[in-house]
Amino acid sequence: MTTSNAYAASEAAALSTTYDDIWLVAGQRTPFADYNGPLRDASATDLGICAARALFAKSGIPASEVNAIIAGNMAQSSFDAYFLPRHIGLYSGVNPLAPALLVQRLCCTGFETILTAADQISLGKASVVLAVGTESMSRNPVAAYTHRAGFRMGQVEFKDFLWEATKDTAPGIGMGDTAENLARRYGIGREEVDRFAEQSFARAAAAWDGGYYHDEVSAVTNQTWELDGYKPRGIKLADRLTSFERDGHVRPTSFETLQKLKAAFGGVQTGGNSSAIVDGAAAVIVARGDWVRAHGLKPLARIVGGAAVAVPPEIMGIGPAPAIRAAAARAGISVSDIGRVEINEAFGAQYLACERELGLDRDKSNVHGGAIAIGHPLGASGVRLTLTAARALKEAGLQYGVSSACAGGGQGVAVIIENV
Repeated sequence: MTTSNAYAASEAAALSTTYDDIWLVAGQRTPFADYNGPLRDASATDLGICAARALFAKSGIPASEVNAIIAGNMAQSSFDAYFLPRHIGLYSGVNPLAPALLVQRLCCTGFETILTAADQISLGKASVVLAVGTESMSRNPVAAYTHRAGFRMGQVEFKDFLWEATKDTAPGIGMGDTAENLARRYGIGREEVDRFAEQSFARAAAAWDGGYYHDEVSAVTNQTWELDGYKPRGIKLADRLTSFERDGHVRPTSFETLQKLKAAFGGVQTGGNSSAIVDGAAAVIVARGDWVRAHGLKPLARIVGGAAVAVPPEIMGIGPAPAIRAAAARAGISVSDIGRVEINEAFGAQYLACERELGLDRDKSNVHGGAIAIGHPLGASGVRLTLTAARALKEAGLQYGVSSACAGGGQGVAVIIENV
């Protein structure tokens, strides 16, 4: 089977849908902090609470209006991680009678929170949903899975979960190796990847310096959240900081600097042209149209639809290409109709392969920087990308946008939005 036929088969098998009168109302996120940086002591739960509270404060929408919570997270980062979605709801002020659900689709988890919210509204289960994606990469555990029955002599084995989890044991390769496979398949060289990374850093730095992210990002400060009858929670920044206000990995980074870095997987990918490892959270409100109109709100975008696809695990990074095609086809539009594209930059070569496969115009894609510069907190990225895409659409006065990412194991998800 040829590559193109393989993608066509993925598109044909996509789990896709469209929605009527469902809206992305408002969103807010924390700044993303470098691995072991200012947010290293905050659990994913507390990061999610922080993002949700910032959303309610910035939008002016009362938390009491929410009647369901959908949270997304990949790696457990605290011993109370089982309760993550419920605690995000409780400590952000949502009605304690609102049920909470955790979803996970690896790096596409954040999109899944939004699509699941839209699904619940479509089914008549809810009218206003809080969708939160959150991840603490710094608090990934050092873990053992074989010692419950005791330790055997010479077989005490604790491993770094953050490192081990990037290896797909089916094909027996790491996520970086899948990007190298795409680089070979699409003829992508080191210089092209480093040039793209330089642009990602430059765009993100310009967006921050120009004030673009000020309406999307709320500073994290040291704070405590009280809840009557229950134990308080809170956030305390590391390194004696009192406020963390800007994405920590975003900085001007020249091509010459990137060229000096060593290959991480024996090919074109380095630590500089791959997504930054960061901690952070993002939150949005997804709601039914009659509720939006009854409250006189001006939403960010209409959620048109979405698609999830599967691709071969060894080229997992191509997932956005068939996902975007499938979502666009289900929505009755073409890829060329999409004015703003946000594709997660898991790896530079991975993004470039998707760009090449879809024939994307770089001037329409990741226009305010991507994950190489901003970072990729796994469970949060899909929410961040969709929020950024919606805001970029409004900024440019364009109609359709898409947010998308690949996922380990060989998947891709795309969300189509419309500026109305």
